[in-house]
Amino acid sequence: KPCPLCEEAKEVLEPYKKRFILQEVDITLPENSAWCDKYRYDIPVFHLNGKFLMKHQVDIQKFEDQLMKLELQNN
Repeated sequence: KPCPLCEEAKEVLEPYKKRFILQEVDITLPENSAWCDKYRYDIPVFHLNGKFLMKHQVDIQKFEDQLMKLELQNN
């Protein structure tokens, strides 16, 4: 379903799309009920490399810092 908060977050992340893989999870689907139970009132939620990073909106400085750390670890 349309999610203006999620769409806004994706726009903010657009310049970084070559540096990470965005995996969207639709929490309204029955198979994602655990995510819905956990984050129902906190969307959008962001995990980076399997770890919780932020919620509600993109904190671009936090995202850049964590993304750079991952890139340095992988080089």
